[in-house]
Amino acid sequence: MKTVREMLSEKGSSVWSIPSTATVFEALKMMAERDVGALLVVDDEQIVGIMTERDYARKVAILGRTSKEAPVKEIMSEHVLYVGEDESVEECMALMITKRVRHLPVLKEGKLNGLISIGDVVKGIIDEKEFTIGQLTHYITGHSL
Repeated sequence: MKTVREMLSEKGSSVWSIPSTATVFEALKMMAERDVGALLVVDDEQIVGIMTERDYARKVAILGRTSKEAPVKEIMSEHVLYVGEDESVEECMALMITKRVRHLPVLKEGKLNGLISIGDVVKGIIDEKEFTIGQLTHYITGHSL
């Protein structure tokens, strides 16, 4: 089973963050520049929340607020779920489905070490299945690896 550690070694451990006092517009601009769907909200080196595109759609656009004035702290999700590096891809998928989240920060020894998305997890599961299919194909056809 593929672990979060293996996923991060393939994709990298870069994490983009923004302070809770920044405007929603600044956060959206950063997300667009970095081509990401979420930013961790960090104050004084502590994770205080996460802001996602979904938060924007549900808490700014629909409610008629303006993104240039609203601070991130007013729309961020404060409850952030975390995983460790030893969690399996399947465990992450189960957590994401059960808790209806699309991003999980990764902690190593209590410190932020990366962020995985539902896309990363799906890719990890597909990679595992393709590997298994390849192994079975070689076994059935009698070809050695």
